[in-house]
Amino acid sequence: MKSIRDIYKIGKGPSSSHTMGPAKAMSIYASEHPDADSYYVILYGSLADTGEGHGTDKAIESVAGKPVKIEFNRTERELPHENTMDIFSVKGEARLDKMRVMSVGGGDIKIEGREDDGARDVYAETTFEEIATLCKKEGIRLSQYVEEREGKEIYGFLYEVWETMKKAIHEGLTTSGILPGGLNVERKAQYLYNQRHIDESPVTRENRIVCSYAYAVSEQNADNGTIVTAPTCGACAVLPSVLRYMQEKHGFADKDILRALAVAGLIGTLVKTNASISGAECGCQAEIGTACSMASAALAELFEMGIDQIEYSAEIAFEHHLGLTCDPICGLVQIPCIERNAVAAMRAINALSLANFLSGSRKISLDLVIKTMYETGKDLSHLYRETAAGGLAKHYRTS
Repeated sequence: MKSIRDIYKIGKGPSSSHTMGPAKAMSIYASEHPDADSYYVILYGSLADTGEGHGTDKAIESVAGKPVKIEFNRTERELPHENTMDIFSVKGEARLDKMRVMSVGGGDIKIEGREDDGARDVYAETTFEEIATLCKKEGIRLSQYVEEREGKEIYGFLYEVWETMKKAIHEGLTTSGILPGGLNVERKAQYLYNQRHIDESPVTRENRIVCSYAYAVSEQNADNGTIVTAPTCGACAVLPSVLRYMQEKHGFADKDILRALAVAGLIGTLVKTNASISGAECGCQAEIGTACSMASAALAELFEMGIDQIEYSAEIAFEHHLGLTCDPICGLVQIPCIERNAVAAMRAINALSLANFLSGSRKISLDLVIKTMYETGKDLSHLYRETAAGGLAKHYRTS
């Protein structure tokens, strides 16, 4: 299993699979074909269906260094992955040297016919059950397990991740206006953060502040700001919002937050290894469901709960996102994505509370939920897997 560094990527929104991945592919291809007159790119599947809304074409053009002709193929469905693209070099009138690429989520790509990028396996264990058994045997916490496998230097990386997350919250709370894309969605984070009632209860305040933080990061992502995939751009706000709130409320040190981020990264890596974090492949359950599970596990680690409680917290958060569709209106990461991050952040806190009391009575394992999510996602109609052709996206256009 790969490093948790593959889960956390610092970059610009709005989509890890639709902007980060294709831009990475184009950059690789351009570096390998510097003598081309121009380039020709064909986008398939979800990249074609929602590529214009996500800004896939602009992301590709920004790194090509030469003119690029982009074709949106919305008819071909027999594909190796829902996010598939072909890149050609153009010499005169001829298209040459085809490279087929799959953008598999979280900014990662797979190039057909090539081995992985050489990233070494950091973890021999590939299921939560295996990891938990080892940790119990050795008497270590999940965060210690991550440190032992990744090395102490992982905390330097996680510190950069945490600083970027905090900056996204701050920038989102101090920026107002209309998000780009044509839906005229107004930024709401600043308004929500400042709407304190004189007789506001602690519970209401928690809801408002956590949600304002989630809106802040999601709105930064939608506005092409710099965020951290956790595990994707579209679900980037759940984890930072709950960690920032709990740090402020309880006075946790940054080193405590880094431990929590380590555990969250481990959960995300398990999902990525055994299932998918791609909305185009498995629906929003793969993105927001994973993000909520990561956040709930992070909170459980932050409060030094036991391994079984951490697993139950992550499992609850994930299980109750099963079947969640990905139906972005106009292909933009705005409706329902921004609001959905806020709802998932609160659900992560609720899952933590429930797991604190009931972990001894659970019947369902995290590994089972991950497996179920993948099968459920594959069974979903393609209309509900980031095509903007079903669900809210369909009915909004006809209302």
